[in-house]
Amino acid sequence: MASIQAKLVLAARIFLGLIFFVFGLNGFLSFLPAPPIPEAAGAFVGALVGTGYMMLLIKGTEVVAGLALLLNLYVPLALTVLAPIVVNIVLFHLVLTPPNPISFLVLGLELYLAWAYREHFASVLALHARPNVAPTTRPVPSHLEHA
Repeated sequence: MASIQAKLVLAARIFLGLIFFVFGLNGFLSFLPAPPIPEAAGAFVGALVGTGYMMLLIKGTEVVAGLALLLNLYVPLALTVLAPIVVNIVLFHLVLTPPNPISFLVLGLELYLAWAYREHFASVLALHARPNVAPTTRPVPSHLEHA
């Protein structure tokens, strides 16, 4: 049973990594044709492109995080960084375009992997987190020691 679960996690990680790596690279190299999108969606994408940096940031993040998933490096960090992008993808396809089943697949993979790696998120979800710092104590100046 554990072997099947390990294979499912591996498959989900590689598939999600491929999705983000390929579509992230496509943002830079435009090797996949862009489908026509409704006017509101086009205006949104145009605004992101118009900033001069936002699309580069999003697509660059997708490439790096997708590569991290593919190489099994910093997987919890990659999932954390991709989470807001995944939420935006789903909302984009729910609100601005006709629903796209791929967006729900991406959401499902993200949630499944977050659950599979849940022990790594425990400290992030701590209700009352405390910093890992030693209490600061100042040495008493020698001229005050005997006072």
